[in-house]
Amino acid sequence: MKPIILLIFILLASYGCNTPKTAFSERNAQTALVENDTVSIANTKLEYEILVIEPGFNTWLAASARPEGYYTQSFLESRNNIYALEWNRRVRLPSQFNPELYELQIDYNPNTDYGYDVNYQLYNYFIYFQLKYQQRLAPFVVRI
Repeated sequence: MKPIILLIFILLASYGCNTPKTAFSERNAQTALVENDTVSIANTKLEYEILVIEPGFNTWLAASARPEGYYTQSFLESRNNIYALEWNRRVRLPSQFNPELYELQIDYNPNTDYGYDVNYQLYNYFIYFQLKYQQRLAPFVVRI
């Protein structure tokens, strides 16, 4: 089996909130996050998958992202490579970049054909992430 790209981000909607919660409500919130805010991006033919657990990403993807087919696959691959390289650099420098934002490295190989769907949704996750957390992963302006 080919390697699986796995991207997991568990950021609670209550990040930064000082309100105490019971263990029961936290468990329910985590269950709701996994059920409602999980996007599985897969190319079953090539056996690659990205799992994104991020509050609000599904809604943003449906409402704000350019439709599939808007960008070419080569454009998406080019941008994903740039974003993944910078992302991984930030993961390796937790003293300079928030380790709560950059938890895991992304195993993105520019020489591998992940297919259009995987590249499209990964690209849109990078865009969403940059807009939501006011980060800049590349020298160019974020395109929606």
